[in-house]
Amino acid sequence: MRSLQEILGATRMLTEEKKALIEKAYGFVMDLHKEQLRRYSTEPITVHATRVAFILAELGMPHETIVASLLHHATKEGSVPVEKLSDEFGEAVALLVEGATKLRNIKYQDEMGHLESLRKLFVASTKDIRILILKLADRLDSMRSLPLNKEHHLRISKETMEIYVPLARRLGLQKMSREMEDLAFRYIEPGEYKKLHNWLTKVQKESAKPLEKFHKSLLKHLVKSGLLKVETDTRLKGIYSIYQKVLQRKKELDHIYDVLAIRIQVDTVEDCYRALGSIHAFLRPLPGRIKDYIAFPKPNGYQSLHTTVFTGDGRIIEIQIRTRTMHEQAEYGLASHLLYKELGTDAPTPSFSWFNQFFPVDDAGEKDTPYSYIPKWLRHIFQGKPADEVQADHLTSLKTDFFQSRMFIFDPRGEVVDLPMHATPIDFAYEFNAERGNHLHGAKVNGKLSPLDAELRNGDIVELITKDSAHPTEKWLQHAKTTLAKHHIKQYLESTTR
Repeated sequence: MRSLQEILGATRMLTEEKKALIEKAYGFVMDLHKEQLRRYSTEPITVHATRVAFILAELGMPHETIVASLLHHATKEGSVPVEKLSDEFGEAVALLVEGATKLRNIKYQDEMGHLESLRKLFVASTKDIRILILKLADRLDSMRSLPLNKEHHLRISKETMEIYVPLARRLGLQKMSREMEDLAFRYIEPGEYKKLHNWLTKVQKESAKPLEKFHKSLLKHLVKSGLLKVETDTRLKGIYSIYQKVLQRKKELDHIYDVLAIRIQVDTVEDCYRALGSIHAFLRPLPGRIKDYIAFPKPNGYQSLHTTVFTGDGRIIEIQIRTRTMHEQAEYGLASHLLYKELGTDAPTPSFSWFNQFFPVDDAGEKDTPYSYIPKWLRHIFQGKPADEVQADHLTSLKTDFFQSRMFIFDPRGEVVDLPMHATPIDFAYEFNAERGNHLHGAKVNGKLSPLDAELRNGDIVELITKDSAHPTEKWLQHAKTTLAKHHIKQYLESTTR
């Protein structure tokens, strides 16, 4: 169990009034649940609820989310009416508790059961994205205590890997997604997990002293080169992430070079590039292993410079360079952005711009009310349909539009579009507007004419060629990968058959 002092100590920049509401909820829960146990577990509800609150406090979540996490068993196991929670803790907290309670019935069964679970998650996010983050924290704690729930190990682990890990990753909650996928992998593939865990432990042990020596040498070099305000730490790659690299790249374990990494944090973007240049003047980089995620961020907003270097003693190590704000976003994603919203300020750097889609401007040009935001990707998927009218094909598209790997595609002016892997020029055209898509005649990819069904690659520059006489055909539906493109194509085809 986490104490009230631990939870409050983990919060960031909350007023005394907000801390007082957390304290009130803590006492309320202790009295309400007392000796009540969680379903499928031998743990007291109070133990679980306080741990979830601590996870959210560490994330820097707004105080109402922390309060709601303490109370998220109150309406069901505690039989407390939502109206009472609203009177005691405010309407926003009551709505969060109500939303989180509805999501507790999600169960992984089969493909359609899986898709139905996704529907519930995304419909909840149209009301308040904090409900999803609360649910993710709840799931992380459940995975940490999974040994207490032996009967449901496999189901819960599959559900976590299929639904919650991709969701956390897409929201930029990298720290949370890494831990959840490793915990789930432990139960889904116990043999592979044990093998990789033992190998990673061995690598870590053998590398500890040489890494510490290299770390000190690198830090000394950076200071000598004029970078005085530098913070560094080390990072160990996740077990499941290593497993994926072995499978996808068909590599031997000894040929995976980014198992260990040193992370460097500096003040400014300029300092990031200065540090990279200084390191390359000091150490030999591996060809083809330099990645600039500052100029070209990942679709979830991740920014950093990556380089892999020879250490001089026969070892190879990855170095990641970022500003402190970039590091905050890399670890806590959308949660960091919500902290700035709670403080009434905007995110301090453009690195948070990806998350602005969670705070859209409505048709009247006015901002939505606080914490009432419908993400752009979600609007595209459901196209304004009531939840009970969303059909299986719309649900299936969630896997393409949301859970698949993403890439950035540019137009000749440098405007960037975030698309799922395997997307085509057709998808790219419709991301701008329906008119451009409906009159698409051809495309140039990196200056060369390309078929409309050609799969695009990350970083491609696509020039769209339109003609008034051009129009969608049935074949386009086979080549389009995004829900938005398919929606507009179907609309056009239906309009011409009326």
